[in-house]
Amino acid sequence: MKITEDMKIKDVISRHVQVAKVFKKYNLDCIGCKGAEEDTVRMVAINYGLDINKFIHELNEAIKEAKN
Repeated sequence: MKITEDMKIKDVISRHVQVAKVFKKYNLDCIGCKGAEEDTVRMVAINYGLDINKFIHELNEAIKEAKN
């Protein structure tokens, strides 16, 4: 499954634990955050000033790397 900007953070992390390294790279504490249930990938990128396309690309790359 490809990660999109409308996905909830909790869903992304629970389905793809390997994305944790991307969150860690940006010092995002989303893994244990209460907001992870409601916040989307887009909301996190906007709130932390991240380039949404780059962030989504990195999340999807982390999934691909784990499959190899």
